[in-house]
Amino acid sequence: MKNMTRMILVAILALPLLAACAKEEAPKVEAQAAMSAPAGDDLDAWRAYLQDVVPRNMGGIANQPYVYLLPGESAPDFQDQYDRMLEKAQSDVGRGIISGNMLAYASPASAKMADIVVASFASVPPGSMKGVRVLFIGQPADGDRVKAAVEPAGVNYVFVDSTK
Repeated sequence: MKNMTRMILVAILALPLLAACAKEEAPKVEAQAAMSAPAGDDLDAWRAYLQDVVPRNMGGIANQPYVYLLPGESAPDFQDQYDRMLEKAQSDVGRGIISGNMLAYASPASAKMADIVVASFASVPPGSMKGVRVLFIGQPADGDRVKAAVEPAGVNYVFVDSTK
């Protein structure tokens, strides 16, 4: 009887070890190189690019980011899309963005997207967006304009150069 009890006890203690050995090792994921920004106005290519760049720049943000993608100026209804995006961006920022959120702006028309960001942040009170991350993907000159417009709000500004 003592031997039977000991064998059961040994089996119970050994079971977790056997289960751990039987688990397959998870495949190792290699870090992929960052994509380059699309050279043209192809919105599908820009969407794919944003799916790569935005998560890389979340920096601890857990909430779904607000992503604004404006088509290139060659789009047939560019002005209508620009006007709608300007209105949406101003509305979103005007309502207030709380800490722990991210705003991501990108477009083949970098200067036009910078205009939207600058206009959206024009009436934001200084220091009212601490803990918010603003990602601007565009040309360096436009990135500097956006930085000057958003930093007074207290945001964490991140710039990605679309010319590289």
